[in-house]
Amino acid sequence: MAQQELKRDLANRHVQLIAIGGTIGTGLFLGSGKAIQQAGPSIMFTYLIVGIAVFFVMRALGELLLSKAGYQSFTDIAEDYLGPRAAFITGWTYWFCWIMTAMADVIAVGVYVQYWFDIPQWVPAIVCLIILLGLNLLTVKSFGELEFWFALIKVVTILALIGTGIVLLVMGFKTDAGAVTVKNLWEHGGVFPNGVSGFLFSFQMVVFAYVGVELVGVSAAETSNPEKNIPSAINKIPLRILFFYVGALFVLLCINPWTELSPAESPFVKTFALVGIPIAAGIINFVVLTSAASACNSGMFSTSRILYNLSRNDQASPRFAKLNKNHVPGNSLFISTLVISVGALLSKLIPEQAFGIVTTVSAICFIWVWGVVLVCHIKYKKTRPELQAKSKFKAPFTPFINYAVLTLFAAILIIMLFASETRPALLFTPLWFILLFVLYSGRSRREKSGKNSIIQS
Repeated sequence: MAQQELKRDLANRHVQLIAIGGTIGTGLFLGSGKAIQQAGPSIMFTYLIVGIAVFFVMRALGELLLSKAGYQSFTDIAEDYLGPRAAFITGWTYWFCWIMTAMADVIAVGVYVQYWFDIPQWVPAIVCLIILLGLNLLTVKSFGELEFWFALIKVVTILALIGTGIVLLVMGFKTDAGAVTVKNLWEHGGVFPNGVSGFLFSFQMVVFAYVGVELVGVSAAETSNPEKNIPSAINKIPLRILFFYVGALFVLLCINPWTELSPAESPFVKTFALVGIPIAAGIINFVVLTSAASACNSGMFSTSRILYNLSRNDQASPRFAKLNKNHVPGNSLFISTLVISVGALLSKLIPEQAFGIVTTVSAICFIWVWGVVLVCHIKYKKTRPELQAKSKFKAPFTPFINYAVLTLFAAILIIMLFASETRPALLFTPLWFILLFVLYSGRSRREKSGKNSIIQS
């Protein structure tokens, strides 16, 4: 019986907006407030540095994905270049970190809805999951359409912020916090007001802000023209980083001195409130709500597809490879959604620490996944020179840039060890990798024992 295949039903506009949605999320709308308090105006450099690193990861991933028609995700790539153990650990780790991220986002959905309605937090969280599950079960095109509109809302909001900021700068507008001026970038303690340590400690939240950018790679199996759409989406990442992250933060910090921004609230809400828009809080709350729903939607999509691929590669139950009539991995989608719903329980058990722990674990796991992509690309260049020679989408500055980015990722993990807020999660995360190693070893022994029994019989 032939294996069921995912349907290539994502158009170019879907892939482009998935890429944009992947680079604009809760890390910018929410996490930037905390990151700004740590780094001050130097946060723009943090976003720029991590953004450049992620771009080179994506170029490596893009070249690898297009080097072989059978690749459907980087788990396939990991198995090809690093072996089945690495594929098993990377695949389940990617599933795990997106589960953790989606948990945080579905919790956030409940919190944002409470802004308008006095109802228990878990109710809108569960309703959101049910709606997203229903839409994702229909067709992959439904996911693409949903992400298209979610991403559009984010883009419009940032465009409005940047446009408003430029007008205010030209006008010399004054808010309650003072004049809108570029001087706000250095007149309140300098560009590095908290020193080098504050700048370094901001890297964790910035890494989390870029979580999801690799979705353009996960969606490769379901895009109608990967040879055209994947390079197009990846090559536009630098412009999006400069515009949506660095540009938005530049405007925010010109309108507000960084000292006026609180880590407990969205700097976007604060900015629109300062410029005198009465319904600013409600507008931004809606945007952040859609951003959280978008991230949760992306989490459901990616976890179901990674579980589907793990099953196809005999690294998960064969049930997860079963597609419904719409060519969607329904069983994988159901189980992923069920696990994500545990997020509501986490928010009840550890409400103060839940978001911080979850985002840190997610960032660490994504560093692993991105690192695996870079290592695979290094091996690809060394062991498959014939494929590399034929590549129409060669990653630039390799292998030097691969080693440079891997060094940066290692440095970020070391920095997390010295920060009290991220240290517990960093020390906990290795337990996940130990668990996967034990599970894989046990699975391998059982398979070997089964083969020996067949031979002896």
